[in-house]
Amino acid sequence: MYIVDGIAYAGQLIDDIKIASVKVLDDMMMLLEFSTGEFRLYDASQLLVQEAFKPLADEKIFSDVTIEHGVVTWCDGEIDIAPESMYMNSYCYQRIT
Repeated sequence: MYIVDGIAYAGQLIDDIKIASVKVLDDMMMLLEFSTGEFRLYDASQLLVQEAFKPLADEKIFSDVTIEHGVVTWCDGEIDIAPESMYMNSYCYQRIT
């Protein structure tokens, strides 16, 4: 756990990590490129247990993802998820070029 500006967050602080690019895959999987240059796979289906993320069950909404200031967002910024959380809950992906 860590605290920033009086707000407690779960997990471990990863300084200045941002999402550089995102590609939506099948079954609510996402290929993320982080500002560190790392590529990681993220399973967004784990978010659906939380009420705030229920709209993402709609494939059209889920696939309409954007990046705003290094943060993955949906619904014109109404839904977002911290890049630190995405990093901690994703898996290393080796790109084959």
